[in-house]
Amino acid sequence: MNWEECKKRGFIREKIPKKEKIESLLISSKKKLISHQQLAINEDTASSKVSLLYDSVRIALEALAIKKGYKIYNHECITCFLKEILNEKEISEKFDKYRVIRNGFNYYGEDVAVNEAKIKQQIF
Repeated sequence: MNWEECKKRGFIREKIPKKEKIESLLISSKKKLISHQQLAINEDTASSKVSLLYDSVRIALEALAIKKGYKIYNHECITCFLKEILNEKEISEKFDKYRVIRNGFNYYGEDVAVNEAKIKQQIF
């Protein structure tokens, strides 16, 4: 999917930026990052740590999109935002890999190994 297709499918809408919404999202992003940092990594927490880190980054990107006048309703379209609007191809690819991993354990019951979670933390 690309940016234009995301817009056509209604996953992106142009919005007037609201400072309060941006600030609220950034606070939420920071709380998820703090939670990620405070959680010790082991077999039981590896997936949760990856999820918290992904959510922190995703929420910060949502705040940035709002600041630029867009509301994004689809995680895949956040990748398009990074790649096509911010011209951050490498970061968009990393973000999308995290999205796929997160979807794996959120929707398909796949697990994240401790070593894999450690590597994923270093990438972001």
